[in-house]
Amino acid sequence: MQEEQVDYAELLAEYRRIWNNRQLETAGRDNEAVLKETIKRELLDEYSHPRIRKNRYEKFYAAVNRVVQSVITSEAKIRLIHVHTQVMDELNKE
Repeated sequence: MQEEQVDYAELLAEYRRIWNNRQLETAGRDNEAVLKETIKRELLDEYSHPRIRKNRYEKFYAAVNRVVQSVITSEAKIRLIHVHTQVMDELNKE
């Protein structure tokens, strides 16, 4: 089965709609790398103070729930959840 091409620029724009206060540094980097790195930092709870950080499974649940509850298109939701799952799989291999 051939994997469908993903427009990471569009997906990153949709991610920004969900996290409107999140600063994403994209200078000189491709959109896929920026999105995946940002999701990894989100799942590792690097945006929170160390004393109140949650584990990656709690953060994964919260992130997916936030995507599902957002106003973006269903297709964008599925693609974002797919990227979250890919990043979570990578984290579980570390």
